[in-house]
Amino acid sequence: MDAKRQKIQLELAFMAEGRGEAPMAADKGTEASKAKRKPEDPALAVLLMEEICQRENLRRALQRVRQNKGVPGIDGMTVKKLSGYLKKHWLQIREQLLAGTYSPEPVKGVEIPKPTGGIRKLGIPTALDRFIQQAIMQVLQKYWDKTFSEHSFGFRPGRSAHQAISRSQQYVEQGYRWVVDIDLEKFFDRVNHDKLMGKLAKRIPDKRLLKIIRAFLNAGVMENGLVSATTEGTPQGGPLSPLLSNIVLDELDRELERRGHRFVRYADDCNIYVRSERAGSRVMENISKFITRKLKLKVNQSKSKVDRPWRCKFLGFRIIVGKETKRGIAPESLLRFKRRVRKLTSYRRGMSIEQMIERLNGYLVGWRGYFGYCQTLSVLLMLDSWIRRRLRYVYWRRWKRGKKRFAELRRLGIGKDLAARTAGSVHGPWRLSRSPALSFVFPNAHFSSLGLSSLAEQGTA
Repeated sequence: MDAKRQKIQLELAFMAEGRGEAPMAADKGTEASKAKRKPEDPALAVLLMEEICQRENLRRALQRVRQNKGVPGIDGMTVKKLSGYLKKHWLQIREQLLAGTYSPEPVKGVEIPKPTGGIRKLGIPTALDRFIQQAIMQVLQKYWDKTFSEHSFGFRPGRSAHQAISRSQQYVEQGYRWVVDIDLEKFFDRVNHDKLMGKLAKRIPDKRLLKIIRAFLNAGVMENGLVSATTEGTPQGGPLSPLLSNIVLDELDRELERRGHRFVRYADDCNIYVRSERAGSRVMENISKFITRKLKLKVNQSKSKVDRPWRCKFLGFRIIVGKETKRGIAPESLLRFKRRVRKLTSYRRGMSIEQMIERLNGYLVGWRGYFGYCQTLSVLLMLDSWIRRRLRYVYWRRWKRGKKRFAELRRLGIGKDLAARTAGSVHGPWRLSRSPALSFVFPNAHFSSLGLSSLAEQGTA
């Protein structure tokens, strides 16, 4: 019996190795092929739990959970302690998984503020449950990803938000200059469990795996020490949730393809591109009905709209139309950026300017890595100038009073008259941060010498 199982697992390993990840699709603005999916091979699918429990898949899952770190779940176990726990208990856990009897713990309910206002609810699984979800996700994604739409870019290997923005730009360049911006209200909280499990049952003949996924969906949420049942939704916070969301919204993708629409979807953000406002209004009405009646989800009417691409925010960007069509940064993203920089450069922080710049650089490098994909160099140059002005403001506020300010300006080489006029000015610190005196004593080169990162330094994509 053991020899037979080893042979099956060996065959699965070679089959998985041969199929690999879904290739990254060419970034073109063409409609996806409408070929029907091929059904999963029942002989292979029945053995999915065995493949999930293979050593190599588990090793990669543990590595990814460690990389993602994350806070502990309701049991308080940290990611660092997970390896030791698995060494002691893995045989029992594996037996439960292969029998389909594994019972996950409730997730820890956490609320975080949204950048645009409001609250986003997260469900943090225990470290062990995150590990098991990751192992399941890796195997399912390998087989399912190639069945998803060409127009879906979120949470898929080889695909990114930048590719989604580029596809949007191509549609606008082709003359589709009206956007149907559909916002799904609390999507992750409102996924219908029965409808989702029905979709999964068509893809997974392995009843053990279906039972375990159902257990994760129904695990409950612990808030303030009390566990409440979960009858709908796929709480954000676990590795399996993004894949399940793509399963739910794949039906929307196929409907949009069937109707011949040009669209881009990244998770629950979906933009459809049309040639006229009238066409956009018609599409908004029809697709909203489909989402409500067929998918059992709710469209947020207050946030959904038909508008021009340069007035719509999509993944933090907007498409600007002029002599050339360019990728720009949405105004909302710029406001969030400035709010964050103000917080990092508060003059009340008990740290030196050098320490402040070091902390600021950590944010600037990550922000530039994402928004550096814009094609508006002038905006990045403007932000660089604004950051330097912000740091001059910090210097001025820390000098506090007129005598101190006068003495510091004189020490740094400013003439007596200009130093006196600047130190005694009735204008506020922000206006004076761009005064001739402060611009002279703290030139651009000064901040470069302190290691301040530049947003425009590496140019645009």
